Amino acid sequence: MSILIDENTRLIIQGITGREGTFHCEQMLAYGTNVVAGVTPGKGGQEVFGVPVFNTVREAVEATGANATVIFVPAMYTAAGVYEALDAGLKLILTIAEHVPVHDMMGVYHAARMKGARVIGPNSFGVISPGKSKAGFMAHRIFMPGSVGIMSRSATNCYETVFMMTNAGIGQSTCVGIGGDSIPGSTFVDVLPLFEKDPETKVIVLIGEIGGCEEELAAAYIKDNITKPVVALIAGKNAPKGKSMGHAGAIVAADGTGSAEKKEEALRAAGVHIAETTTDVVEILKRLV
Repeated sequence: MSILIDENTRLIIQGITGREGTFHCEQMLAYGTNVVAGVTPGKGGQEVFGVPVFNTVREAVEATGANATVIFVPAMYTAAGVYEALDAGLKLILTIAEHVPVHDMMGVYHAARMKGARVIGPNSFGVISPGKSKAGFMAHRIFMPGSVGIMSRSATNCYETVFMMTNAGIGQSTCVGIGGDSIPGSTFVDVLPLFEKDPETKVIVLIGEIGGCEEELAAAYIKDNITKPVVALIAGKNAPKGKSMGHAGAIVAADGTGSAEKKEEALRAAGVHIAETTTDVVEILKRLV
């Protein structure tokens, strides 16, 4: 098994005729993802690598029975793309663009919950269930099927960890890009119960970073609800206070709120294995898997 996506996922690509949408459509098809439709307003009737293009998400869903979408459009249009997908009844929506306006994401966050839908991202690399399906832009060649579930705010830290895991013979059940923007559509707390229920996932890896309080909230949830071993890596220990580092949400407040130290303290108190580096993640996993 896996979480969120698998071989039964019927995927739409919103923005399929754009540069990124077209390139990653080809990559997802090559991996075996069941891409059933693309959407670009005004481009209906065209095809991209044999995938039919529709003018609206609703048309695509009605014609193909799609059940998920990945949105490759600029940040300023991401909210509109999400709302269109929600109106079409889709329950899994993956958003890629970085720096989606905070006010836009506030609306998206609540609209998705009212519709009973799950939004992943923004600023997400997507989701991959190795050997089954991928929706996003990750380099799929570094992933391998296995029993470790990964959720990460950082794409690069996730890739490095996965690459080392695969080289060590440790595979992944599903990898989820939580995203690094200030307001994610889904948090660690939203994804944790999915991994807990998945019989294929034996160990959970949480890759966090400075900024916000999502890791502290995850620690509280893990302590009370998660029975599987959890390994955590928090990036940004040497980041200066008051300066955003990389992602929009990666900033330590002047009073120390959002620091790596505070996050590690909370996670350690919840019984989580704390890794100092990506290499350390793999060494800990060797003892747990």
